[in-house]
Amino acid sequence: MRFLKLIIVLLFISVPLAASADKAKTIDDLAKMYDSSRCKDCHAEIYGQWEKSHHARPLMGVKGGLMLTPLAKKGETAFSPEDPKKATLKNFPCFKCHLPQAITSAEDSVAVELAEALIAGDKAKVGRLQITCIVCHSDKAIVHKRELGEPEKGVLYGAKNMDSHPDKIFTKVKKSAIMHDSIACGQCHGLGPNFEFDQAFQCANLYGSYLHNYISSGGTKSCQDCHMQKGDHLFALDWNDDKGASALLGKAISLEVETLGYEWLKKAKTYIPKVVVSTTITTTAGHRVPDG
Repeated sequence: MRFLKLIIVLLFISVPLAASADKAKTIDDLAKMYDSSRCKDCHAEIYGQWEKSHHARPLMGVKGGLMLTPLAKKGETAFSPEDPKKATLKNFPCFKCHLPQAITSAEDSVAVELAEALIAGDKAKVGRLQITCIVCHSDKAIVHKRELGEPEKGVLYGAKNMDSHPDKIFTKVKKSAIMHDSIACGQCHGLGPNFEFDQAFQCANLYGSYLHNYISSGGTKSCQDCHMQKGDHLFALDWNDDKGASALLGKAISLEVETLGYEWLKKAKTYIPKVVVSTTITTTAGHRVPDG
């Protein structure tokens, strides 16, 4: 009986240890775990588009800025640690969307390394953390997990079933029920305030705006219809491309201005110049602009 109890105790100890051993302890570990560079061997055009997208630099912000730096500095935000060496995953709520694989596949030591890299301005190290092919085509490919279960190991999810996929890890492809649906994007691109944290905060409203304004007004297009035309994985627009972003916004947003100038006769011989300006802004975008 004592021997049986010992076996049970050992099992309870070994299972968490095994689970912990599977998690990334460093930024390099996590980057390697989700490395999709081999995808370009067969999908060179798509991979090239992705490399220019914001998904390839989710922690870098616009123009190479280190957007999460305030979260690493004491007193800068409600989430900031007292000391970067004491940082945990909970100090980075932005991981929910900007690096969701960290929540499921990394230990707190990754948060410590990231906090120190942010403070040091180490863009090369921070830039290794990306929203890769694996994040979208595996981790985020199933939303109804109670019914469908977790994404299967060794399986990617895409537009069609493939019994054989030429990859050493992901050897099969299954058709995803959501890959062409806006809900796939909505997982990260926001319904609005994040109330699930112990310190609620406002973030991207894009998906909420799409549902509550565009769809409710009769819109029929999905995120993919506009942002992934012909399978484009740049997910335009690219805010780092000033000219391209301006051109795309120019197509979606129009501004009409009407003015009326006159003089107001306040009293005899006293004329006060006045101007009335009427502006009308019209957008054909499927959500508010700008948003994330």
